[in-house]
Amino acid sequence: MTDELHVVAFNVPWPADYGGVMDVYYRLRALSEAGVKLHLHCFTYGRSQAPELESLCASVDYYRRDMSWRLQMGRRPFIVSSRDNADLRCRLLGDDVPVLLEGVHCCALLEEGALQPGRRVAVRAHNVETDYYSMLSRSETDFLRRGYLKLEALKLRRYEPILRRASAVFTVSDADGDHFRALGCRRVATVPCGTPNRGPVERPAADAVRQALYHGNLAVAENDAAAKELITNIFDGLECRLVVAGHAPSDSLQALVNRHDNVTLVADPSDREMQKLVAESQVNILTTNQATGLKIKLLNALFNGRHCLVNSSMVEGTGLAGLCTVEDSPEGMRQAVMRLMDEDFAPAQTVARQRLLQPFVTANAIRPMLDWLAEA
Repeated sequence: MTDELHVVAFNVPWPADYGGVMDVYYRLRALSEAGVKLHLHCFTYGRSQAPELESLCASVDYYRRDMSWRLQMGRRPFIVSSRDNADLRCRLLGDDVPVLLEGVHCCALLEEGALQPGRRVAVRAHNVETDYYSMLSRSETDFLRRGYLKLEALKLRRYEPILRRASAVFTVSDADGDHFRALGCRRVATVPCGTPNRGPVERPAADAVRQALYHGNLAVAENDAAAKELITNIFDGLECRLVVAGHAPSDSLQALVNRHDNVTLVADPSDREMQKLVAESQVNILTTNQATGLKIKLLNALFNGRHCLVNSSMVEGTGLAGLCTVEDSPEGMRQAVMRLMDEDFAPAQTVARQRLLQPFVTANAIRPMLDWLAEA
């Protein structure tokens, strides 16, 4: 068994303030607590170096993502070619410690000659990226950006078979696992997205804050559109408050918020601020147009919040629908918001949730990864 692991991350996983990096950060923490000596390699894409990671890892190295336009003209997906780094390859060739690649983004290291033949390399598949990029393109309103996303989806479809070279692929769901098995990957195991929560959390009194919360990375077109739809079609005229919180809200979203007295925008909240909003809001609203990808926002709201109002795509394939109120129509959501605002959230519901969510606690979810490491 090896107690050492290289982890190559697509971005700096601190602060843990959106789904992808939350998945990486919580797993690093769980692996470290399990006694694994971690060597973290991450790309500084829009994020700074983070000294906080040094408490979890034996070493942390940073690399610049190459954003040159010429890479977008190649056959490889841009998310891959922009993270193909000679210094990273050289550093990994210095030993034979197993490697975990966070996402297809980092899979240039699976290409011929990148690492030693027979090197044990696993991939954490955060999505079926071909489907994810196709769905992102449908929500994008900017013509050039939509074209880039469609082209990237095609390139990813051609590139995806490279995952057959990995010694293991760890997926976020059983459905994604079926996709990679059909692709011919050798060893596929489900490692659900997790949170570090281990027990019940304290919440304010049930009537402390009569508000609903929608949060996400507002720079993503899908999340921007979802926030606008909530404001226009659901909360317009309601006698309760909606808080929209997240990174980089658009000017058009800010303008829409300004026209509604019962809507508040919290731009770029800290992790502490976000967790306070999740815990104190009577209703957490989570919607998505795609039944794929990470569900950490949902898990966080279930662990730390009260009522969760979602659409069916948010809970599809998760097994978590029974813990939420599920509505797909604007009118159904509007009625559910008004009902849940007056519905107490009993302590017994918190305890029941914590019991049902134990498989999603990261310390439990990483067991397939520890089993893979034990075979080295």
